[in-house]
Amino acid sequence: MTRILIVDDHPAVGAGTKAMLEQEENMKVDVTDRANEVETLMKKQAYDILLLDLYMPGISGVDLAKTLKKDAPDLTILIYTGFDLNTHFNMLVEANINGFVSKTATSDQLVTSIRCALRDEVVIPLHLFKQLRRSEASTNQPSDKEQGTGPSLNEKEQSILKEVASGLTNREIAQSLHMSQRSVEYTLTGIFNKLAVKSRTEALFKAQELGLVSKS
Repeated sequence: MTRILIVDDHPAVGAGTKAMLEQEENMKVDVTDRANEVETLMKKQAYDILLLDLYMPGISGVDLAKTLKKDAPDLTILIYTGFDLNTHFNMLVEANINGFVSKTATSDQLVTSIRCALRDEVVIPLHLFKQLRRSEASTNQPSDKEQGTGPSLNEKEQSILKEVASGLTNREIAQSLHMSQRSVEYTLTGIFNKLAVKSRTEALFKAQELGLVSKS
């Protein structure tokens, strides 16, 4: 039996993932939405693998992974997130985790990722792997800072900021772009991190200042 602990501050996500994984006969899943309960739970039950949300109140999945690894260096951990990981890759590797899996993954993809991690195989999305290959090829090229360039936004992020500029709420943006409100919120948080800002208004102004979206 594979024992799994999901740590996610959104109870619906944890419950949904638990239901999905327990369709497998050999998987048993516990869920907590409180990061500060993890160490206590681990003293009561030995887990084969942990799925940690990247962003949680009070502590990130990365910091939690580092803390847990101090007492259990062989603990298998996957970061379970809906965010774009490109800008966080080095930080995640330094936390000595086993890989990443998206919250948009199918049941088969999630189960496969867990089984790969338990075999000590690194779990990494293909698009991120390709990005790393491009980064390696350009190691001898001037850095972004040297070239005077800054962060970039993908098409989805630009679309959401354009809707923010129109004064739409997250719910209205979701309806306009045919996305879930949760996906809009995930994307906005990713934008905040890329631009080092804390609000929608700051993000919009910073993106316009950097020429990442038009001011019209």
